[in-house]
Amino acid sequence: MPTSSSAKKSTGPAAATGKPMPKKQLQYFEKRLLDERKRAMKELGYHGETFGASQQESDGDLSSYSFHMADQGTDAMEREKAFLMASKEGRFLWHIDEALRRLYRSPETFGKCHNCGNDIAFERLDALPHARYCIECKQREEDAKK
Repeated sequence: MPTSSSAKKSTGPAAATGKPMPKKQLQYFEKRLLDERKRAMKELGYHGETFGASQQESDGDLSSYSFHMADQGTDAMEREKAFLMASKEGRFLWHIDEALRRLYRSPETFGKCHNCGNDIAFERLDALPHARYCIECKQREEDAKK
């Protein structure tokens, strides 16, 4: 029987078999996701300290003299950068938590593309353990946004 030349190419032990991911790989990705979550939480804790500091504490100046306007502008810019980084980490943390929910609720579908249902390549999941789409579907999604 001839095989279709348009078959999807995926790599990894469970690729193209339609079988769930082996338990050992699921444990590996669970550990990766938990490590990423721990790192993001630590990073958010650091940013939380930045936001909680008073204006004098944030720049290390504990004197009672007033700030120069340029110093105040620089401090405001630094706080805004810290806020943007914290919001980025917050979104990343949300994606990690969603991936952990998928892993715990239905481990048999973890590592499957949400769009086409094909296996997500091990290399992609290894690089981005919270990935929901295979590389082909993600590429189509990004191309559609242009």
